[in-house]
Amino acid sequence: MSVKILLVAVNAKYIHSNPAIYSLKSACANSEAVSLAEYTINHQREKVLADIYEKGPDLVAFSCYIWNIAYIQALIPDLKQLMPKVPLWLGGPEVSHRGEVLLRENPQIRGVMVGEGEETFPRLVSFYTKGEPSLERIPGLIFWENKQVINTGLPDCPDMAKLPFCYQDVPKEQFSHRILYYESARGCPFSCSYCLSSLRETAGKKRVRFRPLAQVKRELSFFLEQNVQQVKFVDRTFNCDRDRALEIWTYIRDHSNGVTNFHFEVAGDLLDEKSLELLASMPPGTVQLEIGIQTVNEKTLREIRRVTDLPRLFANVKRLTAMGNIHCHVDLIAGLPFEDFWSFRRSFNAAYALGAHQLQLGFLKVLKGSAMEEQAPAYDLQYSRIPPYEVLSTRWISYGELRRLKEIEEMVELYSNSGQFCRTLPVAAAAFETPFDFFEALADYYRKQGLAAVSHSRAQRYEILGRFCEKELSGRLDIDLIRELLVLDLYAREALKSRPAWAPPLAPFFRQIQAFYEREAVSFTYLKGYEGFTAKQLRRMTHLEPLRSGKAMLFDYRNRDPVTGNGNMTEVSIF
Repeated sequence: MSVKILLVAVNAKYIHSNPAIYSLKSACANSEAVSLAEYTINHQREKVLADIYEKGPDLVAFSCYIWNIAYIQALIPDLKQLMPKVPLWLGGPEVSHRGEVLLRENPQIRGVMVGEGEETFPRLVSFYTKGEPSLERIPGLIFWENKQVINTGLPDCPDMAKLPFCYQDVPKEQFSHRILYYESARGCPFSCSYCLSSLRETAGKKRVRFRPLAQVKRELSFFLEQNVQQVKFVDRTFNCDRDRALEIWTYIRDHSNGVTNFHFEVAGDLLDEKSLELLASMPPGTVQLEIGIQTVNEKTLREIRRVTDLPRLFANVKRLTAMGNIHCHVDLIAGLPFEDFWSFRRSFNAAYALGAHQLQLGFLKVLKGSAMEEQAPAYDLQYSRIPPYEVLSTRWISYGELRRLKEIEEMVELYSNSGQFCRTLPVAAAAFETPFDFFEALADYYRKQGLAAVSHSRAQRYEILGRFCEKELSGRLDIDLIRELLVLDLYAREALKSRPAWAPPLAPFFRQIQAFYEREAVSFTYLKGYEGFTAKQLRRMTHLEPLRSGKAMLFDYRNRDPVTGNGNMTEVSIF
């Protein structure tokens, strides 16, 4: 009788994939015994429970991270009641550094796989399918045996060249509208105290291990041939080896399919002239970069063991965003040692001034096994004991101040990172001393008006920003200009079926708009590529917005900016 082994991933969102379970399955010679199941934290637990039960596994192994461990731990007791003879195993970064504690707290769990699993998991599969080797002889396990917890120690780091390509046998339909995570390297050359990526350093082995370039190129070719929408490299500092990064980027540039976007996390200060020139030659929308700044407080950077050349990083980010072909995303972390509210304000303003497409305000997560966890008492660092172990307060910043930063973060997400207010925001924010003060005032307005706990439509967010500007900036700004900019931002994404009440009426310009489209249906001066469509059809497919200047803005939604997603905008005359 064959043994059924089920590898389970619980992802944060449907669009995410879990490369760990694909890699573990592909590492098994007896992979027919292993099947995969992917869910999300938004699935009802009873439905996940029922689905696992119906699959009839003889062993269930969960891939555990900070975003899903609470969900998995809530699932385990019921699963054990339904299938008391089925051993339950956990693996992944969330359990690797506290396996023994986790077993003692959760006696229903048979064991924990620690470290990288491609050497350990196939041996575990062999034990359950063939009875050999014994569990005690498999490195990388912590498990119950005769009411004792046995720890077999860390496994060897697998040779990256010998790991099979984990997506090779995945059905093509599973790629549709999903992000595929891919690693061409493991480890990190840096030692940031809040991170686990470089925690393990085996004697005589490099901290960063690379997959051979020939294999990487073959695998990139697979993604391109399958027209995967986005491939996210999980390499922690992709450009730590400049020449290797250049070769991979060159391959992507020369083989771009116009569909697949590749995401990289890079050290911004390690980008040299050759790298920047190559990135400038990328087809628009092919590459996006995530660059961690974390803080501009030099004392904080030293304390968290982060080596950064800030002036060079800033110059490089400004240059990248000015290129216009690459989506650039920068990160900050609130709650770090030696950073108070006003120091974070300074970090925010410095990062915001770079003009990146997104500024992510993260909050310190005190990961199990990290140096930050060890230092927590010295920093008076209070953090939630519930995943994701987020900071509550430190010696330098209070819980109330962090809550205030949370409110500001929400405003940044809604109004800046959404990319939906790129004309209005610069004008509105310029009326304040700094961009941070603008977002803080907007957060105050949301709270005082009772808007913070309510979900709003996209059109409503424009209306709210307009009301905020009228209330807070009247006399300091031309409110009619703000209204016009809001309308332009609103129509940049799509031609609305119903015009919001706060937007100026189009009726007074009916004849001019109609005449423009009748001329365009003959000449196609501005809408090249629309030949064959009537004036009525052109009007439905595009939008023409009269301006105070006496001209109008034409929005072309068939030709969008591949980086921002906004329709092409052209100023035209309608009089």
